[in-house]
Amino acid sequence: MALPIASSTALTDRQSPFSLVSSSRQGVLRTQVDEIAALVGLTDKEMAFALNMTPRNLHRLKQDQRFGIDASERLLLLKNLVLHALDTFEGRRTTVLQWLRTPIRELANQAPLQLLDTVTGFGLVDDVLGRLDYGLPA
Repeated sequence: MALPIASSTALTDRQSPFSLVSSSRQGVLRTQVDEIAALVGLTDKEMAFALNMTPRNLHRLKQDQRFGIDASERLLLLKNLVLHALDTFEGRRTTVLQWLRTPIRELANQAPLQLLDTVTGFGLVDDVLGRLDYGLPA
């Protein structure tokens, strides 16, 4: 099932690690937060948590303003994670959103979204998706 929301092809493609590093160094525009959130319906509060900022600070940024390296990297990691989840769950947006919010035993009974305050957490969540891709217990 094709992704219905993407406003550009760049939004629908996962980035390679080197591309992610390069894009992070350039800084990602604030407008991408809303585009990525719209892929599965993440809230502003959830987006701010993944970016390690408060919702208030997120809202203060102008749409054409660029994030620093850390927030850019987190946003791009989140985009890759959401696109991986959409691929794993065959484009079912509501299933992805429910999965992101549901505690999982393999994640120490935490919801995937709860782990996205650290880069290590992004890796753990992506590993669970990888296990699901290959039909392994996750």
